[in-house]
Amino acid sequence: MSRVGKNSIVLPAGVVVTVGEQITVKGPLGALSAASHPAVSVSVEGQSVSVSKNDLGDNGSAMWGTMRANLNNMVIGVSKGFEKKLLLVGVGYRAQAQGDVLNLSLGFSHPVVHKMPVGVKVECPTQTEILIKGYDKQQVGQVAAEVRAYRRPEPYKGKGVRYSDEVVVIKETKKK
Repeated sequence: MSRVGKNSIVLPAGVVVTVGEQITVKGPLGALSAASHPAVSVSVEGQSVSVSKNDLGDNGSAMWGTMRANLNNMVIGVSKGFEKKLLLVGVGYRAQAQGDVLNLSLGFSHPVVHKMPVGVKVECPTQTEILIKGYDKQQVGQVAAEVRAYRRPEPYKGKGVRYSDEVVVIKETKKK
């Protein structure tokens, strides 16, 4: 059984955690809040946050590590931030960032325009690279998945939008 919940979270400089009905984490990049679960209790001692389980059966054990991991992601997000890198593979596949809008040319008869939600920024260092940055890990991952879903990598040539660390297994073509 995992014991992730035992580890306390060390708060970097400039990060403040307030505990109540909602747990709020404020830092230099922004503020995030999450509802506290009744099966666990969160306490702040100086520059560390600890999560302990209340005696409420199996759900307390399950939520103990989950709550600790979510709080740790919130602390990392408001202090350093998260980023996902996407690559465009294919002839004529291009991306261009204009403010909070990502313009994609993915081989369709029309350009694909994806509007970024609040708190998520997009950059295009080159025409075939997309950097999605933000302080909410879930939101950054969701936006990256939505952009990838426009043209997922196909298995015969590997063309499409893929994560930078994604490995696409190429199938062999059918022989006569």
